[in-house]
Amino acid sequence: MGWRGILGCEYGIVQAPLGPDISGPELAAAVSNAGGLGLLRAPDWEAPDHVRELIRKTRSLTDKPFGIGVVLAFPHEENLKVILDEKVDVLQLYWGECTKELIEEAHQVGVKVVPQVGSFEEARRAINVGVDAIIVQGREAGGHIIGQDALITLVPRVVDLVGDKDIPVIAAGAIVDGRGYVAALALGARGVCLGTRFLATEESNAHPLYKRKLVEYDQTEYTDIFGRARWPGAPHRVLKTPFFNDWRSLPPNENEVNQPIIGRSTVHGVEKQIHRFTGTVPNSTTTGDIESMAMYAGQGVGLIKEILPAREVLRRLVEGAQLIIQQQCDAI
Repeated sequence: MGWRGILGCEYGIVQAPLGPDISGPELAAAVSNAGGLGLLRAPDWEAPDHVRELIRKTRSLTDKPFGIGVVLAFPHEENLKVILDEKVDVLQLYWGECTKELIEEAHQVGVKVVPQVGSFEEARRAINVGVDAIIVQGREAGGHIIGQDALITLVPRVVDLVGDKDIPVIAAGAIVDGRGYVAALALGARGVCLGTRFLATEESNAHPLYKRKLVEYDQTEYTDIFGRARWPGAPHRVLKTPFFNDWRSLPPNENEVNQPIIGRSTVHGVEKQIHRFTGTVPNSTTTGDIESMAMYAGQGVGLIKEILPAREVLRRLVEGAQLIIQQQCDAI
């Protein structure tokens, strides 16, 4: 069946690396144990000892393949060294150049490299340097968005570009259930990558209020008001919370610098002050004015009705996809 495994996993289901530390060892291991590919998220600063600790803790929770996501827009060289030294199954890359040299270095130690792209040209470059799979992100996705194309048009173009090369295309953006999974397969993808749906799981390190808002709200907006100073030129999709609605027209010359402190959080073991308009989402340690913090979510959030264990998300995705495919086969 076309919906079955990629990248050494039983199913073609990838859990997006949720920043800054929302997809920790518990979530990544739970997804991998259920037959998907769980992805940790590396810190946005050099913290090699912490990265090694994350990897080893995840290994203590699963003997299945898992990976780690690295945002190339931030310091990462020391973190990458540890990831390759630990021979993590999959290195997911985002927001930067995926070089042939890095891929060759990873392949020498048996690490698969999977960039996330948001455009046809970015996909072409990735294919040309020999990546192992490509995550294609549509503008419907939550969090930081690198491209402008919709998933339904971009995935088939990338699939055609890949041609007969053994490079699985993985669709990302507003996919939360078996219907989205089958739709992605119909576009030619061999797998799906889900962020918001796995954000709203029991094992996610998101703050409980953030998780509740994912069930409560069903509208999102593409914006750039959060984290302008820290990560310029990085638009994102967020929940339309009352705070966001009040500040959605923030003047372009304003950012989080010199804004009041609205909370505190421990992120990857480091104490952080959270200023208003900081792009850091609330995790389980966060205190303060949680409702005034960034809450990333994709357009599929309106389909999320409850907080579930990660294994149940996987089960419903797979069984839902199987049922739809079987129904379509029976109808022919």
